[in-house]
Amino acid sequence: MDNKNYRLETLAIHAGQVPDPTTQARAVPVYRTTAYAFKSSQHGADLFALRESGNIYARLMNPTEDVLEQRLAALEGGKAAVAVSSGTAAIYFTITNIARQGDEIVAANNLYGGTFTQFDAILPQQGIKVNFAPVNDFSAVEAAINERTRAIYIETVGNPALDIADIEGYAEIAQKYHLPLVVDSTFTPPTLLRPIEHGANIVIHSLSKWIGGHGTAIGGAVIDAGNFDWSDPKFVLYNEPDRGYHGLRFARDLGDGNAIAFALRFRTVALRNQGPTLAPDAAWIFLQGLESLPLRTAQHSANGLAVAEFLKNHPKVAWVKYPGFDPLAKKYLPNGANGMVVFGVKGGAAEAQKLVDNVELFTIIANVGDAKSLIIHPASTTHSQLSEEDQLKSGLTPELIRLSIGLEHKDDIINALDEALKLI
Repeated sequence: MDNKNYRLETLAIHAGQVPDPTTQARAVPVYRTTAYAFKSSQHGADLFALRESGNIYARLMNPTEDVLEQRLAALEGGKAAVAVSSGTAAIYFTITNIARQGDEIVAANNLYGGTFTQFDAILPQQGIKVNFAPVNDFSAVEAAINERTRAIYIETVGNPALDIADIEGYAEIAQKYHLPLVVDSTFTPPTLLRPIEHGANIVIHSLSKWIGGHGTAIGGAVIDAGNFDWSDPKFVLYNEPDRGYHGLRFARDLGDGNAIAFALRFRTVALRNQGPTLAPDAAWIFLQGLESLPLRTAQHSANGLAVAEFLKNHPKVAWVKYPGFDPLAKKYLPNGANGMVVFGVKGGAAEAQKLVDNVELFTIIANVGDAKSLIIHPASTTHSQLSEEDQLKSGLTPELIRLSIGLEHKDDIINALDEALKLI
């Protein structure tokens, strides 16, 4: 489909798809196939040599996933997208698609616990060092950059501290040192924020959250803005001959494809050879979620704001953080700040856990972005692998409770919290 100048609401429903030319099916079919037939030996050879585009093997691509990828790229304003088996896989293979042994990246310190562990413990085992800097402390970011730095990594809204990253400030530094700016925008789907418009080069999503929207599938995606020049020799993976592709140099030998060298290398190296493949059924589930994404994020945002305002005025609540209260929200989230709310109760961790155990309507679960309202105590669960010191550095205090506000009626959500607060 020619995306023309369609608005996001239209792209969420139509981008990347026309009725199936063989059957005229209007909905996106689920292509449950392992492999694809080649028209001839030469056709197969051309596909494998990247001389022609097309379906080769389901580990690399699938027509159902292709619609999802085109739709995500259109919604984000990117040139290409690659869907993978989880958000965590999207993060890991993004980094290893840029950096190799001996390289470094700079990351904000307010990351989701699983990402922090990946950066702090796992990547260093593979020779990739991550230097952390406090979010939006640009002097610290610049101080952490050296001749081995290959990327800057941030989350649009930190998990669970919910601070908003000043994307344009990071983009300015990234451009100054010619580094790609990688932005995890999971907490801010493209109907609320499009990081590429603010200078991002690569955008990551856990599709399992708001994009899927119903807690029914695991998946991730990486969107290539197509706005970064990888031909700088310091990006060795893009400029030295690739042994797996007969000496192909991804930043120099792809013609028009050089603009999306990151996405092409991600698909042909990470997907082909390491296999973080998204199942076609999961891709289909995410496409169903995308169609209603604009409506859902608007309702999540309205409910989240109402809950945050209620908690802010409650006598048993010590403090509340909601992205919509952040001064940067006016710049980056003018259409709504989604449904994440964190707060601390008076009485510390014990009272926080007591509230979590006694609130009705909410489900205690290690997920966010569901149609249902969810609650958790991160210090003892999602971020428990972090030391106390690292928890505090990332803005996670012992009394913090994380809410993912769903699509129920706001009065029912507030009443459930009010009843639980009476018990502590």
